Amino acid sequence: MRRPLVMANWKMHGSRASAAELIGGLLDKVSEPRADIALCPSYVHLAQAIDACAGSAFVVGAQDCSHMHQGAYTGEVAPDMLVDLGCEWVLLGHSERRQYHGESDDLIAAKLAAAVEAGLKPVLCIGETREQREDGEAFPVVARQLLGALAEQSSLANLVIAYEPVWAIGTGLTASPDEAQEMHAYIRAQLDELDGVDADDVRLLYGGSVKAANAADLFAQPDIDGALVGGASLDSAEFAAIIAAA
Repeated sequence: MRRPLVMANWKMHGSRASAAELIGGLLDKVSEPRADIALCPSYVHLAQAIDACAGSAFVVGAQDCSHMHQGAYTGEVAPDMLVDLGCEWVLLGHSERRQYHGESDDLIAAKLAAAVEAGLKPVLCIGETREQREDGEAFPVVARQLLGALAEQSSLANLVIAYEPVWAIGTGLTASPDEAQEMHAYIRAQLDELDGVDADDVRLLYGGSVKAANAADLFAQPDIDGALVGGASLDSAEFAAIIAAA
């Protein structure tokens, strides 16, 4: 049985003081979760978060990593550096990276390979825009992103897929439980076609305006194994309630 996974993506928010307050609030509110919990702060707060979460049920991940292990790549952070710091997870292919940094499926595939080689657990983010959904292209777009990142991988150990419809990220809109389940079932069927992947073991997360009010209905779907949470993860009470729903 797949164990639920709830991940917080803090994006480019926070200070040392707010990070300490948020983590402290979560540790007070969540003691023995029946789900795996990961926090993904900005690079500058990673060490602080790792120290604060030591000995707790919370682990820490990064929001991105380089496709290179070392070298003259100013401003980049290698996956090996994240492992050395104490990170366990890394988000890859988030729609904001695709949109604002022009990341292609090929680059995301290279990042995924480097992350796995370094020992990180990758979370591959995929999802369609509102225009693509309205044009009937949601399933082909998601399949292209998924297979573009995974098809040539030599190892997919600890892989997690996060389906985040772009039109639901930070908008207050959320795919209905039925819509989300339909896409998650489709993603699992696509994974079943890949060599070296046990589709039944891969955890699939939903992301896109997840909050305490809708989390339980989403998590009740058979192919939704947790959530990648954005804005709601910046509120300890709200995020604790989402964890409880899982």
